[in-house]
Amino acid sequence: MLSTRFVNGAPDWIDVGSPDVDGAAAFYGALFGWRFRSAGPDAGGYGFFQLAGKTVAGGMRTGPGQRPPSWTVYFRSADARATAEAAEQAHGSVLCRPVDVMGQGRMAVLADPAGVAFGIWQPGRTEGVELAGEPGALCWVELYTPDVAAAAAFYRRVLGLETSALPLPGGVYTSVNPDGAGDDAMFGGMVPMADAPDEAEGGPYWLPYFEVENTDAVVEQAGRLGGTVRMPATTLEGVGRMAKLADPYGVRFAVIRRETPRG
Repeated sequence: MLSTRFVNGAPDWIDVGSPDVDGAAAFYGALFGWRFRSAGPDAGGYGFFQLAGKTVAGGMRTGPGQRPPSWTVYFRSADARATAEAAEQAHGSVLCRPVDVMGQGRMAVLADPAGVAFGIWQPGRTEGVELAGEPGALCWVELYTPDVAAAAAFYRRVLGLETSALPLPGGVYTSVNPDGAGDDAMFGGMVPMADAPDEAEGGPYWLPYFEVENTDAVVEQAGRLGGTVRMPATTLEGVGRMAKLADPYGVRFAVIRRETPRG
């Protein structure tokens, strides 16, 4: 499962682009207990969402001509430049070339062959988020894609990710973990768009899941705050109780209270 024991290829950062950072801060603050802190006058409006003093995500304002409001998942890379080159060689694209971020690390934004944007973070002084896999923090990511086999090949070549078939009630789930790290390092999955009609309209993308203590209460709160319930709270045996939501600006995300494994 996702944790702050980061290894290459695993998610290590996440941020939201929103047309209204103050509004997003109010929404996620009421939903998860986050507080927004500016990164300073030289950061171009970028800031950090924190929970109990620990950074759980970043946030920034997006304007006209930029990508639509969304969450961007970043994966750890030992060499952002080499990873960007590997993405191009694997028929992906580079949306933002590797750049130094005030000595904290190097970042790039790439896209896979289906056009799904994702980020790369090469740690400097900042390893990544300071909290993961706990209530109020990122715990899972899920790729909705038109071609799971093609996506698996791309992310294998670019990030060194392994996929495996995970039996679940109603079918088989394609799980994802860093190369050689084993099932304990599993952090996400890949879902064919054909099996997810609720995702078809928005196009392929990486969906972040945040751990919560009470899924139903969070769903109700999101509605009161002006968010949208895209999939009501649903229990998946052996996994947990989850829901898909969108914030007031249309940014998609999910929440889950995971089951504690028996034994």
